[in-house]
Amino acid sequence: MAEQERIPRNFITDIIDDDLKAGRADHVATRFPPEPNGYLHIGHAKSICLNFGLARDYHGTCNLRFDDTNPVKEDMEYIRSIERDVQWLGFHWQEPVRHSSDYFDQLYGYALELIDQGLAYVDELSPDQIREYRGTLKEPGRCSPYRDRSVEENRALFEKMRQGEFAEGAACLRAKIDMASPFICMRDPVIYRVRFAAHALTGQKWCIYPMYDFTHCISDAIEGITHSICTLEFQDNRRLYDWVLDHISIKSRPHQYEMSRLNLEYSLTSKRKLNLLVEKGIVDGWDDPRLTTISGLRRRGYTPASIREFCRRIGVTKQENTVEMSALESCVREDLNANAPRAMCVLHPLKVVIDNFGADGVTQSEFTVPNHPDKPELGERTITMSKEIYIDAADFREEANKQYKRLKLGSEVRLRHGYIIKALSCEKDAEGRVILVHAEAVPNSVGANVENHKPKGVIHYVNAADCVRVQVNLLDKLFTDPNPGAAEDFLSVVNPDSKTVILDAAAEKSLGEAQPGDTFQFEREGYFCVDSKDFKAGQPVFNLTVALRETRKAQAQL
Repeated sequence: MAEQERIPRNFITDIIDDDLKAGRADHVATRFPPEPNGYLHIGHAKSICLNFGLARDYHGTCNLRFDDTNPVKEDMEYIRSIERDVQWLGFHWQEPVRHSSDYFDQLYGYALELIDQGLAYVDELSPDQIREYRGTLKEPGRCSPYRDRSVEENRALFEKMRQGEFAEGAACLRAKIDMASPFICMRDPVIYRVRFAAHALTGQKWCIYPMYDFTHCISDAIEGITHSICTLEFQDNRRLYDWVLDHISIKSRPHQYEMSRLNLEYSLTSKRKLNLLVEKGIVDGWDDPRLTTISGLRRRGYTPASIREFCRRIGVTKQENTVEMSALESCVREDLNANAPRAMCVLHPLKVVIDNFGADGVTQSEFTVPNHPDKPELGERTITMSKEIYIDAADFREEANKQYKRLKLGSEVRLRHGYIIKALSCEKDAEGRVILVHAEAVPNSVGANVENHKPKGVIHYVNAADCVRVQVNLLDKLFTDPNPGAAEDFLSVVNPDSKTVILDAAAEKSLGEAQPGDTFQFEREGYFCVDSKDFKAGQPVFNLTVALRETRKAQAQL
């Protein structure tokens, strides 16, 4: 990655610098620890860029570790998608891929250590009773009647749990800490529970599974992580993180640091809510291009560089805030403006007949044009013209004021890379809609100024004789509310117009060969990407990535 992609200075880099200078650490080891119960989203991208970026910038290591402690919700599909997303973003983990389940035997041993020290006990309160006994922020908790069991009894009962002799919810292992603590996470938290579910990697070996707060800190220590970074909702849990490590025999001692999570307008980061959108068919999968999952953004045409730049710009702080969607769109627009080849596609075709095509000075039917105005290395292509072309219906009016810079009767415009044309007349259907425009071309006007001809604007077109018909999906925000997660019913703020399908757009011939993931600037329209899911050779489907700065809505107001 380029030097400008280095992580900007922030409070975590300051901590690392101090640790290295004071000798508290002699290297940097981070980790990215997703739970494989869904696809990654834009919030995860911030964590990925930070953890892998710190390892890169400090010449350290970053592990990819799956927090696979809940077999009921986890799936190998999610594991593979997460690996793919991390690699697509441009990062590489310290081999091999880790899993919390790799440490189940060690975790069980550390749980026994806590029991032997009288610091853990088997509780037979129901989950509801445990919540009731835990108390509130204003009232201390109450001790379970099972809290003072002997070490021997707790060992025997924990073994019964392991052997499957307790039903789910009938018993759990709790750390014995402080039921009067002002921090609820320290009020004898559950560290093991019974789950009769096959695990994707360990199969039927276990019917008890450790909880996240017990697993995470020990996994960090086993792997020698130096700086364990999470989001602010785990700030209180740092006390439990440290308590566990203080009371087991492991020697390595990582430290946890918290940053604000990424909140993005018009998007959801709740996996439960995202899954509901998928299950109800509101979106067509976790990779629907209207979602801000990484897979969805990739399918929409966002580039790895644009997402990395977005994460770099929003920075790392402890202050919670909500980022405007326009900030993300700006990053991909800048990237694609610099790198995407240009092409022409007419979304709403209106036929124009150039009546004098073939006459003197109006015979050129092929034009060699650059694929990018500022990047000759992207090559050239040939576009064609004939007597009949298509322009966009929005680019013609019978009458308009002087500010209108497109085609109108009696007025001239230049065709992109082509002739100056003048609209002479139009034909309409029974409903009064214009269905055909007659025009004439100014002779010898290709790439040249012609005396007494000063067109006010430039419009795009395609050759009706050899264009390809393509589907174009115009995508808008999935929600009408900038904070859908806060709505009483987030499904009620789903935008019914988030996807508009154009089945018969007309694209220049070269776009018929476009491949999944190819991205183009459709001149005067926006940036579009070939859909990787709904793809047939020769029949690409294009998804709108982001509009040009000058939107069609703004143009229509001229």
